Amino acid sequence: MRKQFLAFLILISACLSVPARAQDAAAPFDADLQRLAEILGTLHYLRGICGTNEGPKWRNEMQALIDAETPSGDRRARMIAGFNRGYNGFQQTYRTCTPAASVAIRRYIEEGSKISRDLTARYAN
Repeated sequence: MRKQFLAFLILISACLSVPARAQDAAAPFDADLQRLAEILGTLHYLRGICGTNEGPKWRNEMQALIDAETPSGDRRARMIAGFNRGYNGFQQTYRTCTPAASVAIRRYIEEGSKISRDLTARYAN
């Protein structure tokens, strides 16, 4: 399931790579990208406390998403804020890996996969 999510993330990153917008206007898929960023932040924190030894994997995936989308100004700030919101929100809730944290990881991977599939289906060329 995790490999599927990563494959979709890479695909969506490649498909959403667009030239910089003149005035950095919001794209129709920005809300989905912000949610995906929040999920990546959540996974970065939760996978870390659950001993997966992935290091900065999810942070690197977020960086790859930003690099592919190349947002600037407010769009970039909103994506980064989403990642930080996901990370900080779960940092305040979970100090150790619990069964609930493991369930949350599974659900967020599923949700991230769905967002990636939907974005790819809707906006890929």
